[in-house]
Amino acid sequence: MQPIGYPVNYPLLRQYWQSFMATGQVTAVPGAQPDVTIIQSWQRCAPLADPTNEPHPPVLRSPALQSLLKSQQDTITVAIPFMEDMHQFIEGSGAAILLTDGTGCLLYMCGDRSAQELVEVKGWGVGTYWSEAYLGTNALGVTLLAAMPVQVVGPEHYFQSFHKFTSTAAPIHDVNGRIIGVIGVLSSAEDATSHTLSLVMAVARAIGNQLQAELYLDEANRRLTELNTIMESITEGVLTWNSSGKINHANSQAGQLLNLSPTSIMGLPLTEVLGMPEVLQTALSNHQDLEDAEVTLEIKLTGEHLQTIVTLRVVWEYGRPVGYMIMLRPLEQVRRLVHQQLGNQALLKLEDIFAESAAMRPITRQARIAARGTAPVLLRGEGGVGKNHLARAIHNDSSRADKPFISINCRAIPRELVVSEFLGYEKESGRDGRPSKFELAHEGTLLLDQVESLSLEMQSALLQVIETGHVMRLGSARPIPVDVRVVAATTANLETAVADGNFLSHLYYRFSVFNITIPPLRQRTEDIMLLAKRFLVRSARRHGQNMTLDDEVGAILCRYPWPGNVRELEMVLERAAYQSSDHVIRVMDLPEGVRNGRVVMGRGPEAQPVLSAAEAEREAIILAGWACKGHVSEMARELKIGRTTLWRKMKVHQINPDYFRNGR
Repeated sequence: MQPIGYPVNYPLLRQYWQSFMATGQVTAVPGAQPDVTIIQSWQRCAPLADPTNEPHPPVLRSPALQSLLKSQQDTITVAIPFMEDMHQFIEGSGAAILLTDGTGCLLYMCGDRSAQELVEVKGWGVGTYWSEAYLGTNALGVTLLAAMPVQVVGPEHYFQSFHKFTSTAAPIHDVNGRIIGVIGVLSSAEDATSHTLSLVMAVARAIGNQLQAELYLDEANRRLTELNTIMESITEGVLTWNSSGKINHANSQAGQLLNLSPTSIMGLPLTEVLGMPEVLQTALSNHQDLEDAEVTLEIKLTGEHLQTIVTLRVVWEYGRPVGYMIMLRPLEQVRRLVHQQLGNQALLKLEDIFAESAAMRPITRQARIAARGTAPVLLRGEGGVGKNHLARAIHNDSSRADKPFISINCRAIPRELVVSEFLGYEKESGRDGRPSKFELAHEGTLLLDQVESLSLEMQSALLQVIETGHVMRLGSARPIPVDVRVVAATTANLETAVADGNFLSHLYYRFSVFNITIPPLRQRTEDIMLLAKRFLVRSARRHGQNMTLDDEVGAILCRYPWPGNVRELEMVLERAAYQSSDHVIRVMDLPEGVRNGRVVMGRGPEAQPVLSAAEAEREAIILAGWACKGHVSEMARELKIGRTTLWRKMKVHQINPDYFRNGR
């Protein structure tokens, strides 16, 4: 806002001021209308103070002033260079250059020394509030209210003590348009010129622009820091390059995978650092993304090769590719993920293998020795004796406990697919590559159940992997190093298989270092109750119900020969647990074959009872009870004995007819 005009008509301005102070109104001279903004300011100031008095604005003292200066340090730091540049232009004019915050408090002052001393003498120095309420009509105070550049000349000031000054000011805006400060100049009234107003406006705009630029720069730096933190925290290696092929970023994970310093390859052409396989070259030439491709990268600077999973992303801008990014995942990480999803969790320890019987104690000793070794292990025994459990316990007691444990039933894989399933295959046109089972079990244990079912072709491949520590995928000429502990399990007589030419003798000898035969459950009856109680504890954790065994049930379990071994015992107890209604497993909850000692004979498909006379009598009563639903008279008639005799026999055998009436 400018005064009436230049050159300034000081007598007319004084006339307007005197008229207003005397009458509260201004009579305008034709052709020289007073500034409306100044008149409005006078009207606001009139009720507050006498214009002939000396103003005494409030002044901040320490520590309040120091706290304010600290909070405004960013604005002050940016403004000082511009204020000093301004002083160079107006030096010697007797002007003081002022900087206030958004409330009008003076933060910093520079300029001619005489002008600064005059401001200090007046009591208007740093910490003083220059707002209109305290210093009346002045350019800095009016600017805060009008939100626009203002120049107040001589008598336009409200207080008479300001009439020998010209004050010029312009607001400093933040990025949201809010006034965060004012830049002003206090000079002699006779030196009023529009150039001062232009200079103040330009400096205020420059300070605002610099503050905004620094805000954007800080924001960009924060985003860059966040991005770098993210890039460094992810497990994948990240490598980016621009459209001209120059590498512009590599995170530390990429440096570790490539065995290169990220800073040393920055700015180098990608072709000097890496040799790209065909699948990546094709994707790059077509500007196409690539998802989880297993490739081998040639590291040209070291001559090494890296097997990795690569994901390629093309960076587009305005419809054209401007950069590329690849994410590298080590195969070991992928194998761990696969193990978490597909691999068996080997939680069983050797101390969990119950071995109260004399037949099992040597087995656990052999297993502990095998756990400390590295040679292949052969577990032999009938179906259901716990070969898989012992294999898991050996793995979990070894140095490989935190590595993958993968179990494969060799008989479950069709013969025509077994080689590709075990050895995997390279990526070809029309199908993705697949890692071998040995790669998935790298540094861990691979259990081959029913190993005798492997074809001679696969036996040869298995022997090759064990002897060389390398596996070669189908369709590949590149051997892949693997470190796998192989455990084989079988129910077959391998010696006979070797003699018949169905099992390779060299592979058999490889397994002869740790050759462990687990005895059937019928040969270790001392372990039956321990196994039963362990199953009930595990069932209680799973179902939240504690189950107990009736004493008679324990005797029956120890008497039964268990042709299905431990697996059959678990299935029988699981069925009995569901049959029981009071969390106690009783005789009637057991399957009929177990209750009566029914076993499958070597000849004939039907189960034949091997019962004592008393057991046969008890079974006949039970069968009659089920047939007659517990009606004793009908049971006696079917059994062709007297009712009283039947009651006596039922008491001897502890048979309650209510069992049959309740449909149990």
